[in-house]
Amino acid sequence: MDPRAFSRTAAPAAALALLVLVGGTGCTGGDTGVRGTPGAVGLRDPYFPKLGNGGYDVRHYDLTLDYDPAGDRLKGTAEITARATQDLSAFHLDLRGMTVEGATVDGVKAAANRAGGELTVRPRDDIDKGAEFRTVIRYSGTPETIIGPDKSEEGWLPTEDGGLAVGEPTGSSAWFPGNHHPSDKATYDIEVTVPKGLKAVSNGELTGERTSGGRTTFAWHEAQPMASYLATLAVGDFRVTSSRTPAGLPVLTAVDPAVAKDSAALLGRIPEVMEWGAKNFGPYPFSSTGAIVVPTDEVGYALETQSRPVFPVDQFDEETLVHEIAHQWFGNSVSPASWQDVWLNESFATYAEWLWMEDVHGTPVRKPFDAAFADDANWAFPPADPPGEEDLFGGPVYQRGAMVLHKVRQAVGDETFFSVVRGWAAKYGHSNATTDDFVTYVEVETGQDLTELWDVWLYGDKKPARP
Repeated sequence: MDPRAFSRTAAPAAALALLVLVGGTGCTGGDTGVRGTPGAVGLRDPYFPKLGNGGYDVRHYDLTLDYDPAGDRLKGTAEITARATQDLSAFHLDLRGMTVEGATVDGVKAAANRAGGELTVRPRDDIDKGAEFRTVIRYSGTPETIIGPDKSEEGWLPTEDGGLAVGEPTGSSAWFPGNHHPSDKATYDIEVTVPKGLKAVSNGELTGERTSGGRTTFAWHEAQPMASYLATLAVGDFRVTSSRTPAGLPVLTAVDPAVAKDSAALLGRIPEVMEWGAKNFGPYPFSSTGAIVVPTDEVGYALETQSRPVFPVDQFDEETLVHEIAHQWFGNSVSPASWQDVWLNESFATYAEWLWMEDVHGTPVRKPFDAAFADDANWAFPPADPPGEEDLFGGPVYQRGAMVLHKVRQAVGDETFFSVVRGWAAKYGHSNATTDDFVTYVEVETGQDLTELWDVWLYGDKKPARP
């Protein structure tokens, strides 16, 4: 995210034993002796304790959506493939608003009850630990715009000719049910039907487009694991352009016609930024790239939605483009284990801006470092420990976090530092990492004890003497 706009049937017991021995999956009945318990409500995230749910791990989302901009109505079917991590008698999904019209588990009708943002699903039979199961939720309604802790808008943002879905940190629960915590990443298929003449743009690759009865359906596939807050959907009158980088990577951009002229030149530089990113951070972790550019009044910030960042045109500048593309490595591929670890996303993306300015424009990293150091607002709290959820995207998370990385670079030298950066992106790619993981990785890979550096720059409460 760009910080400059503001400071988420009964089976015999013997048969069950054989099923377990051969690694079978599915629900089991009461005669088996299995007695499941409900999965936890929330994952006890330090900032959003009720976000996400326990007892299962989502493998894939298959979303079939139909959106009517005239009435701002969304009709959806979410097919969620997951693996049980305990014996389950019930489990929860995060879903804000909307009317749930029915639920099944492995093709059998299941009870579904709402309580606030939690949807409780109780299958007819318990689900064995280790079993893969398929839940289908049918729902409809007007998706909500959620006001985040920092007063920014997320979730579903209605626009003049459609809508825009952005989800950091909790907003994705406004438009589809799921396990909406960054620690539970999954692959996605998103099929969206809209009035003919409009476009529906999402993550990954466009795998199909068909028109019938005055409506057009767009099918998108994201093959790499994605945290749900990085899922996006943009519906509107977009100019969609497909091309490839010199290395052959597909580039798909979607631009509102009202801002096409103002964004054309910078969109043309995406291949240049991609090449620079791969040189510094290692191989690009996804199978496509691109951007979605919209008018300023549609969203108040840029966001690193996976493979296709979203930009309001007033923030579609060179540094922000670099920032959001850098997030594809840091935040999207290497994702935070909890929201307390979000500084790992933003520090790398901010430091990428500094590196770009140094490499491309000859501005030494020392210059933005000194400016960030001089700003007392960046010392309001340690980057790895914001005092509250409203500070999750505060200046220290970005600017002081980037200062931490520069101090590491100074301590270990350029060659070792960039080796660590590329190694970090490779080791934790397509998974999740904690602050402790990062600290340990740096010290193991460099062979240095950097306790004093962490104590002062990452965890310290006071601004140190000028370095």
